[in-house]
Amino acid sequence: MARVTVSKKACTVNPLKMSQPIGGALAFMGVSGCMPVLHGSQGCTSFGLVLFVRHFKEAIPLQTTAMNEVATILGGLENIEQAILNIVKRARPSVIGICSTGVTETKGDDVDGYLQLVRRRHPELDDLGIVYVSTPDFKDAFQDGFGKTVTRLIQSFVPGSVASRRAPQKINILAGCHLTPGDIDELRDIIESFGLEPTFLPDLSGSLDGHIPEDFTPTTLGGVTKEEIAAMGGAAFTIAIGEQMRAAATELERRAGVPFELFERLTGLAPNDEFVALLSRLSGRPVPAKYRRQRGQLVDAMLDGHFHFGGKRIAIGAEPDLLFSISQWLTEMGAEIVTAVTTTQSPLLEKIMTEEVLIGDLEDLEARATGCDLLITHSHGRQASERLQIPLYRMGLPMFDRIGAAHDLSVGYRGTRDLIFRMGNMFIDRIPEPTPETWRSADAGQDGTALATATDTPLTNAH
Repeated sequence: MARVTVSKKACTVNPLKMSQPIGGALAFMGVSGCMPVLHGSQGCTSFGLVLFVRHFKEAIPLQTTAMNEVATILGGLENIEQAILNIVKRARPSVIGICSTGVTETKGDDVDGYLQLVRRRHPELDDLGIVYVSTPDFKDAFQDGFGKTVTRLIQSFVPGSVASRRAPQKINILAGCHLTPGDIDELRDIIESFGLEPTFLPDLSGSLDGHIPEDFTPTTLGGVTKEEIAAMGGAAFTIAIGEQMRAAATELERRAGVPFELFERLTGLAPNDEFVALLSRLSGRPVPAKYRRQRGQLVDAMLDGHFHFGGKRIAIGAEPDLLFSISQWLTEMGAEIVTAVTTTQSPLLEKIMTEEVLIGDLEDLEARATGCDLLITHSHGRQASERLQIPLYRMGLPMFDRIGAAHDLSVGYRGTRDLIFRMGNMFIDRIPEPTPETWRSADAGQDGTALATATDTPLTNAH
């Protein structure tokens, strides 16, 4: 078991983590017709907007309550009310998702009370879904804000009563923030192959998968609707992916009696065996031949790749769920996790196969990564990679110096197989190209005499 420690530095030098409200805003972007709003200053929203635009290379719907010095002191009721009315007038969303920020949390704004007053003053907003999440950015991190928002969406839209009848083919998928839109698309294909009907919450594959809509919309382009969220209480089962989704799955079970199973990761052979076995039990169908073949391809890729992964020293900096998923898979491939740095507490951290997991920043990662064969983190690790002369494999958010980040695939048999190929090829690229001098030294013994070659050995009957 790993020892979990917290950096005691006076300040963060090169940040690894992103804030809770950014994570909450991303979760809201997986809801159809939603307008995420950060309750804080314009700068908070501008930062998040730039980060998402650079990562997804898409137009991002994100608004602000534009708190200034006076509003911060006196309270944000007027700002929230005006922001909601302006958004309804201009964008006509079906859901407005509000995330708090550090400045309004420090002031102590009673946003839930504000929203009750706004609804009393404006009965025309009765059909509008308004969801508020407390996400102070002076504590916790990106995946905490994401998980809290999913839980709050369930509390806001799923009726608090156990369904008398359940749809046996409908299942809920609570997708953690470490899953890309491409990962969600892959999981949907797998689940539907068993004849099941999945509802993803949130569903980033519908809103941030890079498709071009027929008409411009100021809100999210797609995702799960609030009606579909409400119907999640009538599903037969819930599959939660990532420890960050445990609270949401527990809340859904408490409110509607939907049983759940949590998968800590879906990268690797064993967790995907368990995943497809569960789908087979839920559907009553055998595993499709396509996935039996993909499993065989993954096993073959593991055999081909373990020569290149074995003994490699890896340094990883990522959110806890992504860190656990990739580090456990790398350990299974024969690599050694020398350095593991993360952003926030999680029960998974102690399970990681390394001596220490540090809650710190990219400076801590760089200081501990000397002599490693590969650095894994998001795009802000590129300077450390250059200084250390270690190749960087980009994972997580933000990934702003590459295109196609939304379609990166690392789950399922196929995603794990392709991850082996991509990362294994990076190890191969580090092997120096042979030169005439190295060939001559390889072909000669220490005394300068030629070594025996295959042609010097008489051919014999193999039988």
